[in-house]
Amino acid sequence: MEKNLRQQKTAILKIALFGPESTGKTTLAKQLAEYYETEWVPEFARDYLQEKWEKNQHICEADDMMPIAYGQVALENQKLSSAKKYLFCDTNLMVTKVFSEMYYGFCDPLLDEAALEHEYDLFFLTDIDVPWEKDDIRDTPDGRETVFSVFKQTLINTQKPFITLSGNKENRLAKATAIIKNLTIAKEKGFSSADFVEIYEHGIPFEKIVKQLDIFKNGISKSNLISPATSNNGILSLTESDFEEKAAFFDLQKENLKLKKFVPASGAASRMFKFLTAFLNDFDIQTETINAYINRKKDSNLSIFIVAMDKFPFFEALDKKLREVYPDFETLDRDYKNYYFIKLLLSPDYFDFANKPKAVLPFHQYKTHIAIPIEEHLNECVHYATANQISNLHFTVSEAHQSLFEKAVEVVKEKVEKDSGTKINIAYSYQNKSTDSITVDAKNKMVRDKNESLIFRPGGHGALIENLNELDADIIFIKNIDNVIQNHIDKITLYKKALAGILVEIQKRVFSYLNAIESQEIKEDHIDEIVHFLTKKLNIQMTKDFNKFTFENKIIKIKDLLNRPIRVCGMVKNEGEPGGGPFWVMNKKGKISLQIVETSQVDLTNKKQLEILSAATHFNPVDLVCGIKNYKNQKFDLNEFVDSKAGFIVEKSVDGNTVKSYELPGLWNGAMANWLTIFVAVPLLTFNPVKTVNDLLKPAHQPQ
Repeated sequence: MEKNLRQQKTAILKIALFGPESTGKTTLAKQLAEYYETEWVPEFARDYLQEKWEKNQHICEADDMMPIAYGQVALENQKLSSAKKYLFCDTNLMVTKVFSEMYYGFCDPLLDEAALEHEYDLFFLTDIDVPWEKDDIRDTPDGRETVFSVFKQTLINTQKPFITLSGNKENRLAKATAIIKNLTIAKEKGFSSADFVEIYEHGIPFEKIVKQLDIFKNGISKSNLISPATSNNGILSLTESDFEEKAAFFDLQKENLKLKKFVPASGAASRMFKFLTAFLNDFDIQTETINAYINRKKDSNLSIFIVAMDKFPFFEALDKKLREVYPDFETLDRDYKNYYFIKLLLSPDYFDFANKPKAVLPFHQYKTHIAIPIEEHLNECVHYATANQISNLHFTVSEAHQSLFEKAVEVVKEKVEKDSGTKINIAYSYQNKSTDSITVDAKNKMVRDKNESLIFRPGGHGALIENLNELDADIIFIKNIDNVIQNHIDKITLYKKALAGILVEIQKRVFSYLNAIESQEIKEDHIDEIVHFLTKKLNIQMTKDFNKFTFENKIIKIKDLLNRPIRVCGMVKNEGEPGGGPFWVMNKKGKISLQIVETSQVDLTNKKQLEILSAATHFNPVDLVCGIKNYKNQKFDLNEFVDSKAGFIVEKSVDGNTVKSYELPGLWNGAMANWLTIFVAVPLLTFNPVKTVNDLLKPAHQPQ
């Protein structure tokens, strides 16, 4: 027998099966070897101990550990010589080490050292969710959970790359082969096993990582703007009486519809207080006045904040706390008062506003109380998203913040329900971590933290198309968490209902055509009517060769164009706010359609594109009403209508270095690119976002 514990070097991928006795290691090793038409390494100890038992009924002893270890290594090296691409090891020295320590409280130093040094591309930790099978050399089934935890902790302590396999043998094989397929790709692309496991545990499909790296390397094509969408050229302009008529139509229809309001509210308010955080990080009250800082930094935001401090809805609460924390507050110099005010506002020990979600921050000062965005959204919801005295509201939140939302809802929900006579159903969902992006540096190398772990970033609000896809409703109102108003809720309600009325009207006609196609009631002379509807009402440009199609092919094409989710989007006059707007856009296939386009999607070095961008008359206030069911009352799979090429590469600075991450096509940009789209001009009154804390000083957020 080969009396050494050295592994032979190899380019073959080696997978180790690791776990307590009777957990399916041998079964899986055989399955995998057969699947990949290669070798598997049996457990040397089984034959060794069986022979010992049959010879004199002796069981395993401490002195058997080294012979077993030598035999296992020899067997592995032997099988390696005839393996093809993969080698599956039913057991390994790490298993021998664990059993030695568990049963005898000791591990030979040679065995311990070799077990730690032996390398495998991946360990499959076999779960104890399979029946324990008795034989001559197995111990009792008692304490399997404890033994399993020892095996798992060993892999963690020794930093071995592992993935746990559970389920029956068919499920384990399917899961294992899918993992091995991606592991093979990962190794070919230079990923370490640790990287691969980290990505797997994060839940990101590996093919997405490969695509992200390709995007970082080759970039993303910019949008091809043809012209801005303007009033009566892609944007529907209505009179006040038109809005009232559409809203009234919606009111007549809504009792037969399940309504829901969808509010993206996942992020913390860090950007809202960015200039205040920068001030605290860069200002030394011992050596500089605040006025000198403002002049040095040209920070007009800080100047406005300080001058209007008493107009913020949180002023009184902060002022009261300041006097508790600093008993001599009244005698302090004005700079110290302002400095401590900002410090308390952002301090994790006190108000910690920059780390809380916008949804729970004080936004509006009423005579009787201070309202947060959650309360304002509940009030809006019962005004326009209610049918049969039921209102449904869905927040996307971060998991860490859900309890804050629930506590805030508990404070106001009962009052809003009582005042409105409406029952409000509230639900929450999280942005799926599987939509996150890896982070790379300027040379497209993956960025790591101080522990050498990969750094992941959220994939942007485009990831929320998956959350939207899970909802069950006929009509969904979408509005951002910070776009609320202190006054004029009657006007907000009118325009929101009107958008819904337009949607229902359009949807009824779309469904009537699709039902007629389904029942084969469409005749040749109906085609012109439908094409007129497509071009004039839905702003769809037909291909030049459409008239040359056969009747059957025309029907196929029309059905494809009509059978899509529908969105009606409010558009406000462009007043220089950063963000997206409505444009006519041409895709790679020459198809022109209406799209909401962000500035980051435009090639700003292209003079013509820049001119089109600058000529935009309207802005996207994220004021959407959506229909996500088809004419058969079945939910669409919204992922089928995403333009996957419309994502973003986002650059950030970390520790002074430029890093990049990938953001998915935006929720109302590329994620809805292939929806039926209607843009409607709505008053600026409907758009009151709070991007920075100073926005709370605008009339829409101040008492009247």
